[in-house]
Amino acid sequence: MTFKGYRFRPKLWAWLVTISFVVVFSKLGQWQLSRADEKNTRFEQLEQLSKEPAINIPGNKVKLQDFQYRQVEVNGRYRPELTIFLDNKTYKGHAGYHVLTPLQIGNSQWHVMVNRGWVPMGYDRSILPEVQTIPEDAVITGTVVSPEVRMLELSESVASEKVWDRFDLELFQEKAGINVQPVMVLQQDQVDDGLIRDWKMPDSGASKNIGYAIQWFSFAATTIIIFIVLNVKRSNKKIQQT
Repeated sequence: MTFKGYRFRPKLWAWLVTISFVVVFSKLGQWQLSRADEKNTRFEQLEQLSKEPAINIPGNKVKLQDFQYRQVEVNGRYRPELTIFLDNKTYKGHAGYHVLTPLQIGNSQWHVMVNRGWVPMGYDRSILPEVQTIPEDAVITGTVVSPEVRMLELSESVASEKVWDRFDLELFQEKAGINVQPVMVLQQDQVDDGLIRDWKMPDSGASKNIGYAIQWFSFAATTIIIFIVLNVKRSNKKIQQT
């Protein structure tokens, strides 16, 4: 094909390679868009769940997916002797801890881990903040989130093992010797205990997938541009002299 002094005659293998890459990049972009749609749909469902009336966490084992992002009430008694502090938690630029205390549900043997809020760190890391705990039975309200079951690394500078870098449900059950529900409650009660409870609902995460989709579509477009540039050449016509 010749046009205004230029010719475009790519070889068959160039067509095949280009089409293959464009198809693959386009498919990947479409897949990322579908993942973004799934996350947005799921996020809308979770937002709706968070607005529904609070439900009770029973004294028998539950499933995370049945309670995640739901508003809940738990009737029981705190076990302050089993309180742990999650390290490296900041609030408005200040270093501190999240205070986690298991709550025994009613008269059952099951407990639920309650993230009671944020407390600032003192000048001496070896001295943990003093946290007030309700001594009697109480009704705790909050939002259920995943307990983030991952490998745990204890801070080497704290010998008391009260400060944890990350929470591991199975390891906590083993160390504490109690049964803990596979959920965590972000406490929302405005209790005068000096803890700050300023929880924010995480976003859907769909923007990351959309960004990836744009990247894959850009690769497809770039492949086409490179294909055209490499295969468009100036036509070498001989001019006959008279």
